[in-house]
Amino acid sequence: MKNAPRVVVGVDIGGTKVAAGLVNAEGEILARNRTPMLTTGAPSNGMAAVSAAIRGLFTDASSQNQIAAIGICAPGPLNPKTGVIINPPNLPIWHNYPLTEEMRRVYNVAVRVDNDANAAALAEAKWGAGRGYRNIFYATVGTGIGTGIILNGRIFHGKTGAAAEGGHLGIDYNGPLCNCGKRGCIETLAAGPAIARRARHKLEQNPKSVLWEMAGGDIQAVSSEMVGRAHALNDPVAQEVMRETLDLLGYWLGSIIDLLEPDAIVIGGGVSSLLAPFLDEIRERWRGACINPRPLDITLLLAHYGEDAGIAGAAALVDEKERD
Repeated sequence: MKNAPRVVVGVDIGGTKVAAGLVNAEGEILARNRTPMLTTGAPSNGMAAVSAAIRGLFTDASSQNQIAAIGICAPGPLNPKTGVIINPPNLPIWHNYPLTEEMRRVYNVAVRVDNDANAAALAEAKWGAGRGYRNIFYATVGTGIGTGIILNGRIFHGKTGAAAEGGHLGIDYNGPLCNCGKRGCIETLAAGPAIARRARHKLEQNPKSVLWEMAGGDIQAVSSEMVGRAHALNDPVAQEVMRETLDLLGYWLGSIIDLLEPDAIVIGGGVSSLLAPFLDEIRERWRGACINPRPLDITLLLAHYGEDAGIAGAAALVDEKERD
């Protein structure tokens, strides 16, 4: 194996799974493996799950000598400088856990750890939709809204590493209570569950919507994906829900433009496919949503990486210019 090419391993750790991949210098994922995450018992159980995911990428144990570096997307809160996992709600066995230190001890290679949105933003800037732009605002819209900021090609972490929580930018202080404890966060107004919740509320006043049929008569079964399909059928409830969602996202991104004026904004996450046909409509809403005189000079793009965003993002973390 002496002459085998060296590879970077990207590891995406979630509350239920660990996804790992081999990533080359062009951001191509050459191999993937997935294992269950172990969330009970000793902290070492979590490490065992991570090691199993990495081990499955190679044909034999000696092949792991190919590893040049390991990048990891891990649940927060965490400290990206020290690589300590502080107290993630979905991983109670890792409380103040020194993940970077443990990974270095086991693999004896450079290790970088960050949250998934920061890492995905870096992957999009380095290899994906944002390639060629120096300053990028990235948003992953799914069950929640996570964001990352890339300034001059590097992740902006802020003073303590907790910056770029754009999903919890409040746009209505009288709005619904968010899981973070604040009111009116864009996450609680425009993420996937919020879109579905707004549709369910409107269905109570309009039972003739095709959404009733799609949900089999069960209002609680309505999802954001159904809203997208109903919109394509010109359903008035779905059209109203999408119009409100685009208004909210346009207004939020207008504030982001006033704050950062990035070269490009990249949208990823599970709801991005629903938003894909409406990017131009979101951009048009920037005209009245920010003081910036030329908001339409800013590009709005769909993310390149889909389900592989965590793996690619983790691998991007070990880029030389990202090392302290």
